[in-house]
Amino acid sequence: MPQNDDVRFISSSIKIPAFSPPHQLKTPFHSLQLTPGNKFAKLPFNFNFDFVRNQSFFHRNKVSNKSPLFCSASLVLSDTETGPAPAQSKTAGDSGLAVQLRGDDSGSVTQSKNVGSGRAAEEERVLISEVFVRNKDGEELERKDLEGEALNALKASRANSALTVREVQEDVHRIIASGYFMSCMPVAVDTRDGIRLIFQVEPNQEFQGLVCEGANVLPSKFIEDAFRDGYGKVVNIRRLDEVISSINGWYMERGLFGMVSGVDILSGGMVKLQVSEAEVNNVSIRFLDKTGEPTVGKTRPETILRQLTTKKGQVYSMIQGKRDVDTVLAMGVMDDVSVIPQPAGGKCLWLLYFSGTGKVDLTMNVVERKRGGGISGGGGISSGITSGPLPGLIGSIAVHHKNLFGRNQKLNLSLERGQIDSIFRINYTDPWIEGDDKRTSRSIMIQNSRTPGNLVHGNENHQNALTIGRITAGIDFSRPLRPKWNGTAGLVYHRAGAHDEKGSSIIRDFFGSPLTASGKNNDDMLLAKLETVYTGSGEPGSSMFVFNMDQGIPVSPEWLVFNRVNARARQSFSLGPASFHFCLSGGHMAGKFPPHEAFPIGGTNSVRGYEEGTVGSGRSYVVGSGEISFPVRGSLSGAVFADYGTDLGSGPTVPGDPAGARNKAGSGYGYGLGIRVDSPLGPLRLEYAFNDQRTGRFHFGIGPRN
Repeated sequence: MPQNDDVRFISSSIKIPAFSPPHQLKTPFHSLQLTPGNKFAKLPFNFNFDFVRNQSFFHRNKVSNKSPLFCSASLVLSDTETGPAPAQSKTAGDSGLAVQLRGDDSGSVTQSKNVGSGRAAEEERVLISEVFVRNKDGEELERKDLEGEALNALKASRANSALTVREVQEDVHRIIASGYFMSCMPVAVDTRDGIRLIFQVEPNQEFQGLVCEGANVLPSKFIEDAFRDGYGKVVNIRRLDEVISSINGWYMERGLFGMVSGVDILSGGMVKLQVSEAEVNNVSIRFLDKTGEPTVGKTRPETILRQLTTKKGQVYSMIQGKRDVDTVLAMGVMDDVSVIPQPAGGKCLWLLYFSGTGKVDLTMNVVERKRGGGISGGGGISSGITSGPLPGLIGSIAVHHKNLFGRNQKLNLSLERGQIDSIFRINYTDPWIEGDDKRTSRSIMIQNSRTPGNLVHGNENHQNALTIGRITAGIDFSRPLRPKWNGTAGLVYHRAGAHDEKGSSIIRDFFGSPLTASGKNNDDMLLAKLETVYTGSGEPGSSMFVFNMDQGIPVSPEWLVFNRVNARARQSFSLGPASFHFCLSGGHMAGKFPPHEAFPIGGTNSVRGYEEGTVGSGRSYVVGSGEISFPVRGSLSGAVFADYGTDLGSGPTVPGDPAGARNKAGSGYGYGLGIRVDSPLGPLRLEYAFNDQRTGRFHFGIGPRN
């Protein structure tokens, strides 16, 4: 059994060290780092125990290289049956025979006999006629089960066997290793029937209660359950070691820096556990350049520190530390982030745990991006355009800054332009309002857009270029409500009107249906916005639920007042290598609203097999979709899907009944096949679907279905 040279244990207060010697630690504490790609570091937990009799204190200092034996391993041979004789030498005039075999700490053996012998005692074999287990006073044990445990532990010591001192010592070790005894003394007695070998043992106390100190985060129920089956039973050190391992495992599974650092068996059968937990003493930020040298950062340290969930006074968790690393990276202004825990006050790792009051200082090393701002460009597809030389294709350019004033505030100016679409947007976001402890963000937006109007007013002979122009300005506040839930509230001003291909305002379409609710060129409205979002794992295609509501506020008698609610959900299930995805969405509008705000049905993200909005447009709607996807090769996968949508008969209630004027069915279904290709932008979707009129159509989309 390996020895721990740093710790010795005593019979009156048995203590179990929770560490291997320092040179056995594979991961030095000062080198532990948490980075986005790192696995969690693990601390080894090895439990070695040793016992020394007749000691009354717990040694923390380095002891002699000569490791103490489990007990005093001496054999005394006496010529009487009354009991063991005291260890002494006899003169030649003494009658009878006395042989003393004694082992010292180094395992050497000396022999004393009045007739003399030159053979080493450890090589001499002594014939044993009987083997007994007795208590330390030489009397029978009260508990026969403990006597049986000791006898079962013996390997060499059997009746009518010839033994050496070394073999007896090994059996002594085996009795102690059974875990039920705190001491064992082998005694040889010469009787008329031969030499009787007696193992005098001292059992551990019966477990009567538990005291646990230093466990601030460890649930008391976990400790109680671990010891519950041991009440009233003799303390078994091996079982105690298993309990300690389970406690240390609890800390490791949660990435917490904590473990059992000491165990005492006190008088009265009380077991005392000393748990050491590494408490966070201080958290600091250190800016590094690309070469790893310290530098001056542009981001304010307090802006980074408030992102961290690890706070002073908490037990340090590596899992929580990794989440903090991911959170800081998500700010978008860092190239690299790592966390280094170090013992507070320059203490060594071992004092951190054995003292029971260990604290750690955390240093977060961050490498900032060279520039917080920049210019970017891109492209995409608009679902509202289905005709022309480049149907739906749009391009975009943006000027942005992601770290205004060193507070991670973001300013974005963007322009999107397509065949008909155009959107100019100014957006300012403060991801965490200073002084707020609920992680509330603030966003201010001003936008001027022109989007196709054919989702509701399409399929006209002469007005395919009809567009809806909107001027929008608003502010909203968002914050986490609970894990995986987020809420948003805000105010948005809209001014919207219809325009022909020349940009002139119009108030009626080709069929004479109104394009505004007020009868004027533009409708004005002020909407109070509420939204709740649930996201599952956050991965593309994972579970999702969104509920939003807009309520018009009557600022002026001419301003529109209406209520709109909308909800959509997505759920995924695994079916072996394949996956089943189910999407459901629905909504309703009440009050006076512009016709172009009606819910359009049909298209790539609605009912596939139809052009955008050609199934119907209603005051209410429900759309459901089922899809089975399966891997094909690498990042390529296939899909089989079916969609259904309906306006629930609400099409005629939309002002001007634009759906009825265009003979839209109001409901329809589609089905087909598709392929998916994983990309940095999300899954690229290419699909071919048939509708209930048996006509087919290609669809292309980016990202999972809404």
